[in-house]
Amino acid sequence: MTPDVPRKLVAEALGTALLVATVVGSGIMADALSPDDAVALIGNTLATVAILVVLITVLGPVSGAHFNPAVTLASLVRGGIDPKLAGAYVAVQIAGGIVGTLLAHAMFELDLVQVATQVRAGPPQWLAEVLATFGLLMAILGGLRARPDAVPALVGLYISAGYWFTASTSFANPAVAIARSLTDTFAGIRPVDLPGFVVAQCAGSLIAVALFGWLLADRPRANAV
Repeated sequence: MTPDVPRKLVAEALGTALLVATVVGSGIMADALSPDDAVALIGNTLATVAILVVLITVLGPVSGAHFNPAVTLASLVRGGIDPKLAGAYVAVQIAGGIVGTLLAHAMFELDLVQVATQVRAGPPQWLAEVLATFGLLMAILGGLRARPDAVPALVGLYISAGYWFTASTSFANPAVAIARSLTDTFAGIRPVDLPGFVVAQCAGSLIAVALFGWLLADRPRANAV
């Protein structure tokens, strides 16, 4: 193991933990402050977008700021990461996400171990997750091609939009979905609904890699409109 690998793995675990703690924690806080689901979703959205921009900016230079097995899958398919390291990334992302859920529960004095009961199933939800993850990879791949410094903002902005235009509220992340199955709060998803979400997210990632690998292949840049 090279000296950089432990740092990369810690960055991925830490980033995913803080991301999930923010998603779950802000959902708990928003739900406590307002009985209105729309208001709660606004709070959840703003917190998630803010932490994404911070985490990608700070930890991106260390690990690439995947925090998401669907992003790691895209990198693997594109040859950007070694298969063994990719497997390690996914493992620590899932572990970090679970720790993030536990941290959120601890902060709000809830039972640490919970099982979600929120129903998120069926073709419309799966389609939403394909689109959500596809768009996330569009923001990342397109941003890296056009303006790498803008990737944190692009990811945050797309996820902000995804919270509101997708039927699933844009999970777009298998590690986050797994972690959210362990909270019976605003952000939860039933464990039985996980397989459909994970398959849809991976499909969205692979479709984005295929399409944007072609669209963004080395060629003269299009004229500005």
